[in-house]
Amino acid sequence: EIRNRTGITDIVQRAAALKWNWAGHICRREDGRWSRVILDWQPRTGHRSIGRPPARWRDDIVKAIGKNWMQLTSNGVRMKRP
Repeated sequence: EIRNRTGITDIVQRAAALKWNWAGHICRREDGRWSRVILDWQPRTGHRSIGRPPARWRDDIVKAIGKNWMQLTSNGVRMKRP
């Protein structure tokens, strides 16, 4: 309510919006830059650490859109933020 009256945006919402914009921007790249190549990269470690697996920013996007989110963004489909 206070944010609506003052016009200040929530930092969590702003961070989420920036994440979505960045993901779409990187997926549309076709010039072979490291930022695009690293999305498909899987480390070749033979052991797993103890405990919960680390959360990656792309896991949030896969959970919201699905596993084919990279194909959707490369086709020019705008991602809807949750």
